[in-house]
Amino acid sequence: MPALAERLHRVQAEVADAARAAHRDPGEITTIVVTKFHPAALVRALYGLGVRDVGESRHQEAQAKAAELSDLAGLTWHFIGQLQANKARQVKRYARVIHSVDRSSLVDALASDDTPVDVFVQLNLTDDPARGGVRPDALESLAEQILARPVLTLRGVMAVAPLGAEPARAFGAVRAASQRLRALAPQATAISAGMSGDFAAAIAAGATHLRIGTAITGNRPERP
Repeated sequence: MPALAERLHRVQAEVADAARAAHRDPGEITTIVVTKFHPAALVRALYGLGVRDVGESRHQEAQAKAAELSDLAGLTWHFIGQLQANKARQVKRYARVIHSVDRSSLVDALASDDTPVDVFVQLNLTDDPARGGVRPDALESLAEQILARPVLTLRGVMAVAPLGAEPARAFGAVRAASQRLRALAPQATAISAGMSGDFAAAIAAGATHLRIGTAITGNRPERP
């Protein structure tokens, strides 16, 4: 898939350029390739190009791909979508990192067995309570619940810049939330932020994990 390789290498170069412009080491940034709605064959092709971190947001689809690609050693699945508590234990069977923890019931569900998993607290940067994520002022309370569960490793914060918002301003708020979290949990230094259209601004604000889809994978197929 030469076009796939070209897009991947172009994004990798742009990520490295943005990191250097922010006086950061490109090696400290993990690019998660978002593969939702794409077939398992595309994930296999990405693996052949050196990709080891992929992201999915729909459990049923992710579960099937993970099973089909179980032979790919070292491939890390990141769950980045809204997660129902009753699916939490199933998601933990294949996902090593969950980026969308935003409520107590989900913390309880993720900690209900002894399978370890890394988690991010998702922030809601909008005024819409229906959007996923906790309000920034509830960050510490949810973090304390996670820290009390040894099976969960709190990595940091995650957010999506709201549509129409200035990315730099949105990611500035994420960075401020990250600093508050580190006062409570010094090891929780990661920031999951930045997608295909705004990852440079996220890198400038300290993002350590980017979630990039179409810029690498191309246009998504029709939703199955």
